[in-house]
Amino acid sequence: MRKTLFKIHSWIALCALIPLIVISITGSVLVFKSEIDGLLMPDSHFVVDSHAERKPIDKLIAVAEHEFPSYVVGSWEIFNDDTADRVYLIERGTDTWYKFHINQYSGEILSQPVSTSHYFTDWFLELHYTFLLNDLKTLPGQTGTVLGFFFAIFLFILGVTGLIIYRKFWQRLFSVRFKATLQIVLSDIHKMTGVLGSPIILILAITGGYFNWAVWYHEVVEHAEEQHFILTKNLHSDTINFQAILDDSKKQIPTFNGTFLVMPLEPDENITLFGEVDSNNPLASEYANTITYDKKTGEHIANWDIREVGIGWKVIDSFRKLHFGYFAGLLSKILWCVIGLSPVWLAGTGFYLWLSRRNRKKQSQRNREQRRTATALNT
Repeated sequence: MRKTLFKIHSWIALCALIPLIVISITGSVLVFKSEIDGLLMPDSHFVVDSHAERKPIDKLIAVAEHEFPSYVVGSWEIFNDDTADRVYLIERGTDTWYKFHINQYSGEILSQPVSTSHYFTDWFLELHYTFLLNDLKTLPGQTGTVLGFFFAIFLFILGVTGLIIYRKFWQRLFSVRFKATLQIVLSDIHKMTGVLGSPIILILAITGGYFNWAVWYHEVVEHAEEQHFILTKNLHSDTINFQAILDDSKKQIPTFNGTFLVMPLEPDENITLFGEVDSNNPLASEYANTITYDKKTGEHIANWDIREVGIGWKVIDSFRKLHFGYFAGLLSKILWCVIGLSPVWLAGTGFYLWLSRRNRKKQSQRNREQRRTATALNT
């Protein structure tokens, strides 16, 4: 069985070599997405008057609609610190999304609407999940998402087979034979790196695969026979008081803090407010809880409190923090970044070891043929 698993491990690694390197590098960079955005575009990513009081969100929405009349506000990412609010727009009569930044304390527009993959880290995020294949008109719409899902499965299989192959890893885990040949040294380091990084690598594979599967399922299965509804105007009533909704949400779920407001994007949808709550679960995400309001009257409809649901939903919600590694601040981010890069090293050492074994086998075969030829001549 070990020989069979070794072959499976080797061939999957060879077939998925380049995509896994791309996923590894982009994922490690994206761990620090917010920090990189702040460095590359400080004037639009940050606000300087974060100690002031937020303007009512209805006034901010009015600013957005006045400044960009050819767009419909689709969703609004809410921040209460020095990070500027991010507003997501849909161009009227299309299904194309854009985003811009606004100072939530002064109402100042900090950037112009651009595509959701315009900025460097957003482009990197698209590369990480879809290899930039989803927008190619020569391929089906979710090709990149599906490929990303399968490469996540390959990464998971590599992690599991590696642990099984080296199941007695604890006996020589930190023992690297530096005085031996280069092949032996790299083999020891390959095993040690794989074993030490495997728990996080398996987490990244499972969570990343789930995200890609969820997008594919939503687009291809749930909407298989439906066309995306094209917005030409707001689907909610003009009399809706969104600030009243934000204020009421704190009463609906104890300690609720709204983080993401989603407008109705389909005729049968209502207003949804995502948010976070105080919890003893460090893996609960900032979008774990939802409160729904009627799009015509603004009346409360339903709550979803992550603290009151089953363990399965809590596990799925934890995938966000587990995948991006920000559940323990800078320490976990650094760890996730370093381990996230380990497949690059594993790919390099693994390819070298495979190539060395291949060349050794060819040399052995040539030697046998030479011996047979010499024996035949002597007789």
